[in-house]
Amino acid sequence: HVDHIEHIEHIKHGCMLLVATNMLDAEAGVKVGEREKFLTDKCPPLELPYSKEELTELCQKLHEQIDISEEERYGIEFKLNLVLNEVRDLNIKIVDMRGKFKRPRLKKVRMSADAMLKALLGSKHTVNMDLRANLKQVKKEVKEEDKQLRDVGDWRKNIEDKSDRKKMFDS
Repeated sequence: HVDHIEHIEHIKHGCMLLVATNMLDAEAGVKVGEREKFLTDKCPPLELPYSKEELTELCQKLHEQIDISEEERYGIEFKLNLVLNEVRDLNIKIVDMRGKFKRPRLKKVRMSADAMLKALLGSKHTVNMDLRANLKQVKKEVKEEDKQLRDVGDWRKNIEDKSDRKKMFDS
């Protein structure tokens, strides 16, 4: 079963590679076509004339075209350098901004729940968090049994008094 899954994964991987290769080949073909079209537009096929005057005229035309293309190339390079410098400056600013704002270390503050609510809510805070303040006072009656349990006294006497219980557990 595991071998079958691995085989399927291998086939999928091969298919993806094949599709990617086909896409890259198609893209390369499109780029070659675009390059050839650009070159035929910019550089028509050269027909060499036989007379000296036509040759000098052709050379002047070629020099003018070279000058125009050099100006275009220079303008494009200048714009590219401007953009690259701007990107570099922005990256430097990003690094600077990250370095400037360090998180402050928070101090532990002891604060009651009342003080915290007052700090958060301000004058709106009316709830009193002191839960004992609203409790009803109750007098506690001490029962006689509780008193006896509290006043046990010496533990050795207590063991002698309870020896009959011990016999009960032993048997």
